Amino acid sequence: MAATLTYPPELKYVKTHEWVHLNGDGTATIGITAFAADQLGDVTYVELPKPGTKFSIEEKFGVIESVKSVSDLFMPVSGEVVSINERLSSEPELVNNGCYSEGWMLKVKLGNDSELNKTLSADQYKEFIVE
Repeated sequence: MAATLTYPPELKYVKTHEWVHLNGDGTATIGITAFAADQLGDVTYVELPKPGTKFSIEEKFGVIESVKSVSDLFMPVSGEVVSINERLSSEPELVNNGCYSEGWMLKVKLGNDSELNKTLSADQYKEFIVE
């Protein structure tokens, strides 16, 4: 099944299986990767922080639950939450249906652009999950 998972090249990835998309206005959109969504199975609940909350890189920002497990979500970059995907509270399955599109989790105002240097490209992330 892993062969059918996609990793858009325009995104940045971290080893805790979150992705980051730079929006070009000093903000970034964050979600979990197809690999993470596949490993979790059917997502049943997503707990996200309130807008205005500030996080450091690698800090826990939420929880995702599935029929298989409960996992923490970690910030791939530091920043302040400017918005969350409200639809996930009533439609957590959006994470499974489109983890890079309607299943995004939060938008943050970036705290430190240089942290993006610590992220992985799509190819590097693919190599990491194969190891």
